Amino acid sequence: MLSGALLLLAALSGIFLTGGSVPLAVSDQPNLARGEAIYAEACAACHGANLQGEPNWRSPGPDGRLPAPPHDATGHTWHHSDRVLLDITMRGTAAVVGRGYESNMPGFGDTYSEDELRDVLEWIKTQWPERERAHQAQVTAQDEAQR
Repeated sequence: MLSGALLLLAALSGIFLTGGSVPLAVSDQPNLARGEAIYAEACAACHGANLQGEPNWRSPGPDGRLPAPPHDATGHTWHHSDRVLLDITMRGTAAVVGRGYESNMPGFGDTYSEDELRDVLEWIKTQWPERERAHQAQVTAQDEAQR
């Protein structure tokens, strides 16, 4: 009984210290260092070491495909929900968009685990200004409420 009371007290302390939100369990915390390392290994070659994307990313290249967009605040990554971003990262843009859409963005679901790819996305989010993080969190909440 005492251990249950201590657990409840610890949970309530977390709620008050975090302004009302319950902190994630340690196992649910993103591994940002792992996310950053995977980004450098698998994403930076196209999306840029500083998340800046490829030049002229809004205009199709000679192959008819759009260049890699930036993942910083100047891009559109933060306009999408966590679910959509994870789906694109796991399966690739063409698989998610469908209808014959062609993209150079591969899926990484066969190379990295879902947790590893979530870490990449969480690391990217830490690079955004507060306004973009708040907007993306709202888009994610709306997406989850509709499911």
